[in-house]
Amino acid sequence: MSVHLVGGGWSAEHAASVYGPFLAEAAAESGRDGLERPRIAVLLVAPDDEAAGLAGRWRAALASVADVDAAITVVPEDGGFDAAALAGAHGVLVGGGLTPAYRRAVEPIAGELRRLVASGRPYLGFSAGAAIASDTALLGGWRIGGVRVAPEETAEDLDEVTVEAGIGLIDLTVDCHAAQWGTLTRLIAATEARLVDGGIAIDEDTLFSIGTSGLRVAGAGNVWSVTAEDDGVSVRSIAG
Repeated sequence: MSVHLVGGGWSAEHAASVYGPFLAEAAAESGRDGLERPRIAVLLVAPDDEAAGLAGRWRAALASVADVDAAITVVPEDGGFDAAALAGAHGVLVGGGLTPAYRRAVEPIAGELRRLVASGRPYLGFSAGAAIASDTALLGGWRIGGVRVAPEETAEDLDEVTVEAGIGLIDLTVDCHAAQWGTLTRLIAATEARLVDGGIAIDEDTLFSIGTSGLRVAGAGNVWSVTAEDDGVSVRSIAG
């Protein structure tokens, strides 16, 4: 099984790099079922007036890389997903938007998601979908103890940096849009404050994969590893 994490971004130039490995694994799963096209369960959270546009954007992005059956489910920001959204899926993609809303929406199906991935079905998390994939999910916020640690516009409608249980597919805490939004400092500060045990921050249009073949970095940017040390925090980039 593999978990693929994308730090956000919509660059068509890098679509094959960031979605290709996930879609190839899903195609292998569909082949084992005797089907030519993989069924991708795409789970999105969006206001009603944005739902159709977001679904169309994802259909186009996936179609630009591979021939797939995109089974898209969109729920409002106060909604939740049902297990029926995962029926017949050869891979699951959880999109981006308001991270706390995504965390609430997937809670009813978190156990089923873990079972699917454990059975060999690949998972791809995009932005919010990447952040909530971990055991300990960094949902947002821009201050710790009232002190600014990240740009306010990255706060996800939260004030204090907030950490909650995620889906539990990986044991790394994840932040996204690292270079573009300046969120690397939030992960550094959360690690320094011992809110999390370190983690990774992923740039936009960049893929970080964890699977049976090891770790993979691909796409346009960097993946930053943040580690707690006895005398502070260390930061390094993970090579592709």
